[in-house]
Amino acid sequence: MLDQDEQSLHSRFTDFEKFCRKKGLKMTHQRLEIYRELLTSSDHPTVEALFLRVRKRIPTISLDTVYRTLALLEEAGMTNRIQTSEGLTRFESDYGVHHHLTCKKCQKIEDFIWESFDTMLLPPELEAWGTIQTRNIVAEGICKDCLKKEKK
Repeated sequence: MLDQDEQSLHSRFTDFEKFCRKKGLKMTHQRLEIYRELLTSSDHPTVEALFLRVRKRIPTISLDTVYRTLALLEEAGMTNRIQTSEGLTRFESDYGVHHHLTCKKCQKIEDFIWESFDTMLLPPELEAWGTIQTRNIVAEGICKDCLKKEKK
């Protein structure tokens, strides 16, 4: 019997496979492994980081395959692109409503939830502007690990 995490992974793989089939594409082992790595990563990896991790399991994989697979996942709505203030592009597969803490020293990104922000009434000028579809906070600073290193 599959535990809840395995069921969730299996469900997401099935959704990705259906999307690929609709596009006339096969669900290749490489695509599956790239998506598996993204789903099991909590560090919001860059394309290059995903490539290096997957290459340990599939030495013949190309960086181009990782880029193309991430583009497919974005088109399918199965990954989000995060642009950092330093110009890095990171990826995540978390669908839930959340925000990001970004360290300006080490580039680490952590998720946080702020329910009161997500549910607060918008100011009248925003309501008058049109329809707000998403709310996203990116808080930048220096993480506690980097602060400890600075003190040494």
